[in-house]
Formats: sequence, C-alpha cells, structure tokens
Amino acid sequence: MDIKELFGTGEHLTALQMGVRAFLMFFITLALIRVAGMRIFGKRTAFDNILVIMLGAILARGVVGASPYFSTVAASAVMVVVHKILALLALRYVWVGKIVKGIHRSLYKDGEFNRKNMRISAISKDDLMEGVRMQIHSKSLDQVEEAYIEKNGHVSIIEK
Repeated sequence: MDIKELFGTGEHLTALQMGVRAFLMFFITLALIRVAGMRIFGKRTAFDNILVIMLGAILARGVVGASPYFSTVAASAVMVVVHKILALLALRYVWVGKIVKGIHRSLYKDGEFNRKNMRISAISKDDLMEGVRMQIHSKSLDQVEEAYIEKNGHVSIIEK
C-alpha cells in the first residue's frame, strides 16, 4: 500500500484514510498550537478565539477531505504565523495591541456608572451586578471601588 492510497484524495475517504489523516493532523495541530503559544487558550480575547475557531474549521476540512490536506496545513500555518506576528507587534506597539486585542473600559468608579462605556460594551447594570456577585460575593456596590470590562469580555471588580 503506497502513501497516496493510505492517505486518500478528495471527499470519498475510507475510515482508515480519515484515521491516518486525523492521526497526522493531531500532531500538526499540536505543533501549530505550540508555535502560537498557550495564550490562545489562556487570554480568551477575540484575537485569540478567532485563531482557535479558524484552526478548527480549516484543519477539519483536511481530515475529511473537503479541502486538500497539505493546503489546509499551509493555510493554518500562515494563520498561526500572522497571529504570532500581530501578538509580537502588540507587545512592542500599544496602538497595535488596542486594534487587535481591544482595550479594557471602566464601567463603575467612585459610586458612578460609566453609562457611555457600558453602552459601548453592551454591558447592563444587571451584567455588572452579576460580576460583583460572582467575584466578591456581594449584592451591592458598597464594597466596589472600580469595575471594568476586560479585553476578554469578563467583568473585573476592584474592592475598596
């Protein structure tokens, strides 16, 4: 059995061919994630989630034969390299970070809601109170000095 027969082509693959493709894709994906860095799972920003979603969608196409195998690997490698370059540029240039990763916004400070930032972030008072209950286990803002919507969408609370 030669490699082409074992690997298959097109969408009409046998279980063995899909298994071989999946086996290899597992290790390719592992290598791509190592190159991208663990931040893609830790930070959970839109910037990182885009890479995770697209990698899954594109690499799966190579396993099932919907797209040429090595083309999907190449496209995925390009995405990882672009992500890595943008992350490094964001580290060096704050303005790049703001564009690709976003910014945190103050939602509450000194007893006042920042309605403008709440509207921009689509965060209601109820959403903010949920963050207070979950983080400091309180039903009121009496113990809250400041509250922010972080780049990853989570509400963070700074206690007095």
